[in-house]
Amino acid sequence: GCGKTTLARVIANRTGAHFIPFSAVLGGVKELREIIEIARKVRRAQNRRTVLFVDEIHRFNKAQQDAFLPNVESGLITLIGATTENPSFEVNPALLSRCRVFVLETLTHDQIRTVLARTLESEKGLAPLGVEVDGEALEHLARMSNGDARVALNALEMAALAAEPDGEGGRRVSLEDAEGALQRRA
Repeated sequence: GCGKTTLARVIANRTGAHFIPFSAVLGGVKELREIIEIARKVRRAQNRRTVLFVDEIHRFNKAQQDAFLPNVESGLITLIGATTENPSFEVNPALLSRCRVFVLETLTHDQIRTVLARTLESEKGLAPLGVEVDGEALEHLARMSNGDARVALNALEMAALAAEPDGEGGRRVSLEDAEGALQRRA
């Protein structure tokens, strides 16, 4: 919920690369081989590199991580791996030596509050529903999300959709609504 996938998408977009997200929890080396073949086709047809975003890369054992090496070395893929573990211990040393490590921190309480406020104001967010959130409710959502914007946004959306529309079609989210939304997602 701190924007790892979004950051990887931005990098791919800004560099004109093809973007492929991949979860090491859900896929294995077989799926990785299929992705590498797609990257080869994109390189041949469009002369573009592929940014491969691997979420939870630590779920691949070190032998499985070897499958990335030749494709990183050849430049076929730019690997962006995300892990909640220490990469010095969980990522294959040969692969790690070809990478640059960036530490992304959880979002602060104020940053989460800002994300929620922007969602309430955005036409792509909750503004079309006319949602208003009590100050206590907004603080509670920001505090209880533990730095995870996804948790906060999902809870806000659930609370807004559960709130009864007023006579003018707007919705008011109370502290009780926010607490209930966080309980439902648990």
